[in-house]
Amino acid sequence: MVRIVADTEQCAGSGMCALTAPEYFDQNDEDGRVVLLADEAEDCDTEVAEAVQLCPAAALRLE
Repeated sequence: MVRIVADTEQCAGSGMCALTAPEYFDQNDEDGRVVLLADEAEDCDTEVAEAVQLCPAAALRLE
């Protein structure tokens, strides 16, 4: 398992994460910033890894 970390202060609210991996990410209704729906993912979950890579603000990381 890998831990998903989101920096909501750095988030630009583009929504790429929610579009790429909607079972793990959503957006806050107020300002569009990332909301984690799960804080862990399987090591092989390519959707989560892709969402981290696509984040234009680099607000997501895996540990």
